[in-house]
Parts: sequence; C-alpha cells; structure tokens
Amino acid sequence: MAKYRLVLLRHGEGAWTKENRFCSWVDQKLSSDGIKEAQNCGKHLKALGFEFDLVFTSVLSRSIQTAWLILQEMGQEWVPIQSSWRLNERHYGALIGLNRAEMALNHGEEQVKIWRRSYDVTPPPISESHPYYAEIYNDRRYKCSDVSQDNLPKAESLKDVLDRLLPYWNEKIVPELKSGKMILISAHGNSSRALLKHVEGISDEDIINVTLPTGVPILLELDENLHPLGPHQFLGDQEAIQAAIKKVEDQGKVKSAEK
Repeated sequence: MAKYRLVLLRHGEGAWTKENRFCSWVDQKLSSDGIKEAQNCGKHLKALGFEFDLVFTSVLSRSIQTAWLILQEMGQEWVPIQSSWRLNERHYGALIGLNRAEMALNHGEEQVKIWRRSYDVTPPPISESHPYYAEIYNDRRYKCSDVSQDNLPKAESLKDVLDRLLPYWNEKIVPELKSGKMILISAHGNSSRALLKHVEGISDEDIINVTLPTGVPILLELDENLHPLGPHQFLGDQEAIQAAIKKVEDQGKVKSAEK
C-alpha cells in the first residue's frame, strides 16, 4: 500500500501548443481546448474521489490557470496554491516562438526530437535581439524569484531543468508530502518529465521516449522512502490518452504535405 500519493500533470493545451510553436517561458493563456482539458481533468479527479491539500504550479499563466480550473471543478477552490519559476517549462533559448514542424523540415525530425526530448542537449541560447527576450526578462514575476535575473537561464537541457527543480522538490514539496498532504503539481511537459525521471529513476537514454499529453493527470504512488511502487499511471480513457501522446510526438515531425 502506498505511503504517499501525488498527482502530477502537464497543463491544458496552450495557445502556442495549438500553433505548434516552442512556447517555453513566453506567457500564454490556455486555448479553448485547453480550458476544456483542465475542466475535464478536474471532473475526472473529483469522480475518483481525490481531495487535495496543496497545489504547486509554475509562475506561468497556463500552469496556474489549469490548477484554478481543476480546483473549481472539484469544489476545492480554497486549497492553497504555491508557485515557483523552478516548475517552469524548459527554457528553449533561441528556439522560442519557432514552429516545430517547420524546424523539422529545415533541420530534420531527428534533430528536433533531440532538442525536444533528449536529456543533456541544450538548444542555442536566447540573445537580447530575440523577439521575446525583453518580454521574458522584463517580466515582473522574475523579480520575485529566488535567484537574480542575471542568473535565470538563457537555454536549458532537460538535465538543467532537473537541476533547478530538485532543490524545490526536496525543500518545499517533499516535506509537505511527508507531512501527509495530498498534493497536485500543475506543471509543464518538461518539468513533469524531469520530475518523473528523478522519482522513477528513468535512464538518460529512456527519457527521450517519455511523452506527456496536455491535461492528463498522472498518479504517483510512493513508499516511505519516496520510491515508486510501480510505474506512473495516466488517469482516464487509455485509448484517448495514447492518441493524445501520439499527437504530441507528431508535433516535431514534418507535415505530410511537406514531405
């Protein structure tokens, strides 16, 4: 029997997810489909009887908005939410704003997969001339972070995401778990993958094949040492979830008409 349980998810579909662009640290709200995904996630978690004591999110709106909608559907709006940049999506550097399918056409599907899914490959860093540089680094939310703006990343590999996430996991989330609280983490595709890699001991090579769909809750059941009792479980219609995973994987492929 599990000593600790927590639910982790990638936020609902964002506006740029729909456009197949690298969103990363650009702040985007949920798309209309993303709102529905978050609402359906909340309904499903309510039907399964989950009662949360604390929610963790990134400082990006799509992560926070997803948490709000889930709690609203569950009738648990009062549950406290804590937000940190350490749960942000991976910083894709100079790739931010670019279309994944067009990148696959120009650089090859394998290179795009490496940029998106590999463990220790970092994309080219963002420069001050990048169209979204000022929007990101002048944002007031990062003036409230626990590092100076000069020390915020300019590009990250998944390894870098795990390195900046682990202190928050160990110092903030783990103590709350061990106190007996039921926790929801509303994060992003790569911060969620990084956390799964750490908790489940997924190898550097195998993490490239871990794909998370938007708006699908993942249940982790852990023993007293926070070791998993089994693989993570996607909660919901398994056939629909597999279709959603394929949709995410196909984002980095050349469109059929372009091949």
